[in-house]
Amino acid sequence: MTDLRKALNLDAPVRAIKAGVPVKTLRNISNRLRFGADAPQSDELIWVRARDVTDWYKPDPANGAPRFRRRHSGMVVDSDWDKSRKPFGSQIKLDSIRDHFERNVPWQKTDLFQWMLKQIAEKGRIDGCHTREDLIARYQQLDQIYAEAKQSGTMRPHGSVNQTRGEQGGILVHIARDGTPLRDGGGMHRFAIAYILDLPKVPAQLGVIHADAVASGVLQTLRTGPQPER
Repeated sequence: MTDLRKALNLDAPVRAIKAGVPVKTLRNISNRLRFGADAPQSDELIWVRARDVTDWYKPDPANGAPRFRRRHSGMVVDSDWDKSRKPFGSQIKLDSIRDHFERNVPWQKTDLFQWMLKQIAEKGRIDGCHTREDLIARYQQLDQIYAEAKQSGTMRPHGSVNQTRGEQGGILVHIARDGTPLRDGGGMHRFAIAYILDLPKVPAQLGVIHADAVASGVLQTLRTGPQPER
């Protein structure tokens, strides 16, 4: 049955529904009718400078700042949600990744690795890892991503590497009314690497964008990736 499902690609519709693809498709159509050909699209690839991200989006539903998920990618939202923020300060993933790459601390001795092990022990799985060996393999892959980004001065889009729909699963970034990028959700490992290396352009998944930002034309800039060297 498993081979038959693979042959018929029966899992694809299930993944699409879980990712909210039907809803996103309707959203894309609605956005185009509302904003024209340059309208924001769900799971769209945008490019930002990691160190331009100084704040996290802070969900506060009681005060008009809903909790946004990846499934809300490409949604155009008015109101004052983008004013709810918290400083991009110390964070276990960023701190541990800096310890590893800047201070040569082995992954297994970082706070992050130990925290991940604890999560596996308690929940059985985290970030697709079930065992210590899975974690070691994951962080070896991060070493490769870091080495490639350091050499090339850029980072390949998550979607092109993992064959996802658009930039689904990449660094999630909401766009405030003035074009300011606000971090939220996943992609922290890739973001931390881009932050440490101070990459001028890092691929990200468009999250929610303020209506004023769409009107200002900021998407044109966000859609411009790194320019090839001549």
